[in-house]
Amino acid sequence: MKTQSPVIVALDFPSEAETLKLVEQLSPDMCRLKVGKELFTRCGPSLVRRLVDAGFDVFLDLKYHDIPHTVAQACRAAADLGVWMLNVHALGGEKMMLEAKTALSDSGAPLLIAVTWLTSSGQAELDALGIPATPEQMVLRLAKMTQNAGLDGVVCSAQEAVVLREQAGTDFLLVTPGIRPADASRDDQQRVVTPQQAMTNGSSYLVIGRPITQSPDPCKTILTINSSLV
Repeated sequence: MKTQSPVIVALDFPSEAETLKLVEQLSPDMCRLKVGKELFTRCGPSLVRRLVDAGFDVFLDLKYHDIPHTVAQACRAAADLGVWMLNVHALGGEKMMLEAKTALSDSGAPLLIAVTWLTSSGQAELDALGIPATPEQMVLRLAKMTQNAGLDGVVCSAQEAVVLREQAGTDFLLVTPGIRPADASRDDQQRVVTPQQAMTNGSSYLVIGRPITQSPDPCKTILTINSSLV
């Protein structure tokens, strides 16, 4: 039975051994797992398959952003790994997202979402790029484009989840990184909220990394978060 928990653990490790040391403490009924760029680059598809074979829902977080055909082919390759969800970058444009979604049109295909504006970036980064918008305006613009392309949802800050939920409706997934329990460090995230506030704001899934992976007892930390959301 797959988990009902909204928690997705970010496996931000530099090696397979460190990754499996954590994963062996967890079970598929308590959380999902996220594999990002560093881990995938170091360990490749075989680790993803190993996690899938262990029964976990895996979110492959590679943020594809390239010409439409290349992104579509990459999405097909990711689907062949058996992942539960993958993502593209909304800045690639609506045509790119449309082709990616079409590539995953088969029954049982993974969920496809798009990154809007990274939670590590704020107003200063938009200003430096010469984009006349606030982070919230940028997120809303890219989320609307994503929804028009038929994708399942977006990655966004939980701070924007309230207005996004109003704009996009109840079925559009909002996957929110930058989640920190009240007593945890902010690390390199600028726009952060607690798990409870994120769910209240309308988040569908919570991506949580270091507060879990660097915890003395990761399993207990996840169970505490899950219990706080009941």
